[in-house]
Amino acid sequence: MTATTREAHGANAASAQGSVTAAEFDGPRVEVRDDQGWFTVCGLDDLTPGRGVAALLRDGSQAAVFVDRAGRTYVIGNRDPFTGAYVLSRGLLGSAPGDPAATEAPETGHSGSTPFVASPLLKQRFDLRTGRCLDDGTVSVPVFRSRTR
Repeated sequence: MTATTREAHGANAASAQGSVTAAEFDGPRVEVRDDQGWFTVCGLDDLTPGRGVAALLRDGSQAAVFVDRAGRTYVIGNRDPFTGAYVLSRGLLGSAPGDPAATEAPETGHSGSTPFVASPLLKQRFDLRTGRCLDDGTVSVPVFRSRTR
């Protein structure tokens, strides 16, 4: 679904049930898995590397969907736990050097760095793979299993 198509269908790409049908997308799409199975949250062409979009999940919660410059997608909760605002999709992507876990997991493709989103409000950084706050290890956001099809 392109931005123009999304505007024609209303402000939210997702329906009240939390997804649109796969037939509504012209190309590849991002899907999230919940307890009911996989469902589409947005078209891959709706994403710009380094920026996020907000998506409505089937349970009514919001997710922040990102794609990095290497084409990897990440889906985390959109609510900033420090402020309660639904703004993480508007955060800036970056990577923090020296994460030993990333070094031990070469399949992440991050060569020892941690991909994160910085909240646009108070600038706390959240690991896009685990949801853990890099600035306060006692705080995290949900991470959703995702795929592109």
